Amino acid sequence: MLLIAGCGKAPGGMQALSGEPLASEGKILLVNYWAEWCAPCREEIPELNAFYREHGEQVLVLGINFDQLPAEQVRQQANKFGIEFPLLAAAPQGRWGQPMPQVLPSTLIIGRDGQWRRTLVGPQTVESIAEAISAVDQGANF
Repeated sequence: MLLIAGCGKAPGGMQALSGEPLASEGKILLVNYWAEWCAPCREEIPELNAFYREHGEQVLVLGINFDQLPAEQVRQQANKFGIEFPLLAAAPQGRWGQPMPQVLPSTLIIGRDGQWRRTLVGPQTVESIAEAISAVDQGANF
């Protein structure tokens, strides 16, 4: 299993579950916590996929498996649910000064400066995500 560390190859040091470095510099991050057993999470995944496809140049959507399962299990679940956005190998504990969410799905919005801005709780839509990002980042036009 890969771990996120501050000394990774990409700016910000994050790696996808696949081992690829994730370039997040200058982008807004949407960090979504999900789990296989979470019905609202499964409902939200197509919305996150659509948002990622439409706005991937400005916003990096990242998924984190809440249960912190082994990489192969996470890959299998992601394939089963059709997750198209990158998944992190491990939860970045404390990276943005936020605790692990207690309600799923939860999505952290991280500003272009790498600072936590807001947490969205419950299933989101493309529209609700765009509104939330616009509210915290005046430079985001969706």
